[in-house]
Amino acid sequence: MNSSATSVLPSGLSATQATPARGEEDALTSLMAQVGGDLEACNRTIVAHMDSPVALIPQLAAHIVAAGGKRLRPLLTLASARLCGYPGAADGERHIRLAACVEFIHTATLLHDDVVDESVLRRGLASANAVFGNKASVLVGDFLFARAFQLMVADGSLSVLSILSQTAATIAEGEVLQLVTQNDLSTPDARYLEVIKGKTAALFSAACQVGAVVADRPVAEEMALANYGMNLGIAFQLVDDALDYTADQAKLGKTVGDDFREGKITLPVLVAYRAGDAAERAFWRRTIEASEQADADLDEALRLMARRNAISETLVRAAHFASVAKRTLDVFPESRLRRTLADVADYTVSRGR
Repeated sequence: MNSSATSVLPSGLSATQATPARGEEDALTSLMAQVGGDLEACNRTIVAHMDSPVALIPQLAAHIVAAGGKRLRPLLTLASARLCGYPGAADGERHIRLAACVEFIHTATLLHDDVVDESVLRRGLASANAVFGNKASVLVGDFLFARAFQLMVADGSLSVLSILSQTAATIAEGEVLQLVTQNDLSTPDARYLEVIKGKTAALFSAACQVGAVVADRPVAEEMALANYGMNLGIAFQLVDDALDYTADQAKLGKTVGDDFREGKITLPVLVAYRAGDAAERAFWRRTIEASEQADADLDEALRLMARRNAISETLVRAAHFASVAKRTLDVFPESRLRRTLADVADYTVSRGR
């Protein structure tokens, strides 16, 4: 994957650059309408490949897959393939199987992440590890990774296998790097960016890139879609990191403030810490680095973030990456699908408002 279109987190962008485009709230609805038949076929493929004679496997997998989610990553694979002229579900099915593969990789990482983070909620419902236990969640996550690799091999393309297998390794590296940076307020922006590129944006990038590969498009188009996905994924994670401090629990789908309680180093924390006075920095060192937290500390963290405009700064930077993502689509001819993918980038940032 080529991430050359990304940059170290920019600052100083104007607030007007974060203004959402008109109609972006309908971006996912429009995208689903344009690839609806493909998405239905993808969902059938997902259900078929969750099957196992070991009853707990499909039961647990169905719990998290059926819990909802926007299927954004497989949608990106399906849309990228169609943007590149690949046939629809009636004439070609490689993009459908690979979209299912992408969703299995994503779901497997969710199962593992919830165990690592000791999460009790996922998409507003009890997490799989809360219902079935940590051991079962880890093992079923392994099963879904295995299913993903079976789908890659069945596709028969070494290019696809190389992209998605490298992505699986990159995701794991990103998660480990996040553990390394946890509780470390000296983490530079470049290292934080490396974490979110690995744990989140890499799969967005691969999901888009394989769409061009199955359509046998030139390298320029393949890299354009890889960079679109990478920048979209960075924007997506930046907004998620902001939402952990601003969303209500029903909207977030998990417990608000989890990142704070776990001592995760995210941009809102870094911005507030660096802009803070001596007393504020002492607060962040106590709560994040020393993990000494009282019941009122989350509210204080929110107050300090508001004082230092940490959330708005995070969203402005997310808007920058969304803007970069949209520009990478210029290599493709004007079309409804291209416009919708651009709107998806704006929608990604609008979630934080």
